[in-house]
Amino acid sequence: MIETIEVKKRDTLGSRAMIKIRESGSIPAILYGHGEENVCLSVSLDTVNKLIKHGTKLVNLRGDISDTALLRAVQWSSMGDHIIHVDFARVSQTETVVVTVPVHLHGEAPGAMSSAGQLRFVSHELSIRCPAVKIPEFITCDISHLQLGQAIHVSELKLPEGVEAVTPGSIVVAQVAAAAGVDLEAAIPMSAEPELIRKEKAAEAGT
Repeated sequence: MIETIEVKKRDTLGSRAMIKIRESGSIPAILYGHGEENVCLSVSLDTVNKLIKHGTKLVNLRGDISDTALLRAVQWSSMGDHIIHVDFARVSQTETVVVTVPVHLHGEAPGAMSSAGQLRFVSHELSIRCPAVKIPEFITCDISHLQLGQAIHVSELKLPEGVEAVTPGSIVVAQVAAAAGVDLEAAIPMSAEPELIRKEKAAEAGT
C-alpha cells in the first residue's frame, strides 16, 4: 500500500518564510516533473522523518493538492543535524524509475566469527531500476555463508521480481577480510578435495 501524506501549498518564498515554516514544525518542499508547473509545498517534519526511517520512496500527496510522487531528495543543514528541504517528483505508479535504496545485511558471516576475520560492509546503498509501485524499502544481502577471504558482489544479490540493479555487478557489497596483522593465506583452512577427485582415488584403490 502506498503511503499517503498531507501537504500544504505555500505562497510565501524567501529565507524568512522558510524559517517560519520550520519553526512551525514543517519542512519546505517542492513538487515538480511530468512537464507540469512546479508547486511549492510544506510538509510535517514528523512525516518526513517517518518516510526516511522506513525507506519510503513512493507517496500519495493529499491536502491542498492530489498527486503521486517520489521522495527524490532530502536537503540537510550544513552541520547535517536537521532537514531543511525536500523534493518530490511526480510519477505514475507503473512508470519505470531509477532510485537508490539501502542495503541491509542478514545473518552472521562465519568468516568473521574468529579474530582472524573482519566483516566489511562496503556498499550501504544500491541503485535500482523498477516500476515505481515496486520500489522495495531495502535490499537484503545474506552474509550467512561468507567465509574469510570471500566477498559478495552486486551481481550475487537476490533482487525482488521486477527489480534490476543499476549499480555495476562487479561492485563489492560485503566481504570478510583478514584482520590487521593476519596472513590471509595462512588463515584460510585447506579446502577438501573435490568430490570427483575423491571418487577417482577410491576407484583406483579398489583396483
